Amino acid sequence: MILRLREHPKLRRWGVLGLAVLALLVMGFYAVTDVSHLTHSYTLNGADWMGYAVCHRITERSFTVNGRQFPLCARCTGMYLGAALVLVIIFLSGRSRWANLPSMKIMIVLIGFIGLMGIDGVNSYSHFFPNAPHLYEPRNWLRLLTGMGTGLTMGIFMFPALAQTLWQQPIWLSPVETFRELGGYVGVALVLVLVLLSNQPAIMYVLAIISTLGLLALLMAINVVIFLILLKKDGRAVQWRETAVPLVIGLLLAIAELSAISLLRWNLTGTMAGLPGLP
Repeated sequence: MILRLREHPKLRRWGVLGLAVLALLVMGFYAVTDVSHLTHSYTLNGADWMGYAVCHRITERSFTVNGRQFPLCARCTGMYLGAALVLVIIFLSGRSRWANLPSMKIMIVLIGFIGLMGIDGVNSYSHFFPNAPHLYEPRNWLRLLTGMGTGLTMGIFMFPALAQTLWQQPIWLSPVETFRELGGYVGVALVLVLVLLSNQPAIMYVLAIISTLGLLALLMAINVVIFLILLKKDGRAVQWRETAVPLVIGLLLAIAELSAISLLRWNLTGTMAGLPGLP
């Protein structure tokens, strides 16, 4: 029997994700076969330009793939990978219309993730000053890990807000209803951390791109929420095709905003390298 994708939305969602990841892997394998391909990668160049708007891009605090620096530093890579992970899980689980925040107990844990990143960030920043006290020696894997926790928190807070703003009849449940579900998110995040730390060039290339897409997705969501509320057109979508226009506008605004900030920074500094003195 031939399966009809329209009758199997879960299969369709997995198919879309599979094709996207496969395309990125093919691009990754091609790019890492030759250093010159990485150096002149239009995809990574574009990701660099997006990341340059929000990240210090200090080389020593960033991962590299075959000598090519990631578009985002280790901490920002974790943050926006975490946000992208939340979006993927929400998409695959069919919870795109789920619009509630988690319970207070789960929110406290999530806010704790941000606190851990804050502690690691302050400790990391202190190393710019030789005589300043610090708790431990900073490591990129710690920056990645604490950033990932914050990224999960941002995604779990932001994407339900987007659902509230888009849908006429959102589902008043949270994408994370129980600590067991939160543990699932954290478990997948830890797997991603280990995969990135495995230093497999093609996979690292894919994760570098996905982290930048996570940045765009978060900023797009913020833009859509603000855009629809200001125009008093929130809560009107009934079908997915009705969300296309606001989502595309939000994405285009995100690209324009990041590009404008990057252009300003480029004019001020004249370099894509990191600015010294930032955590």
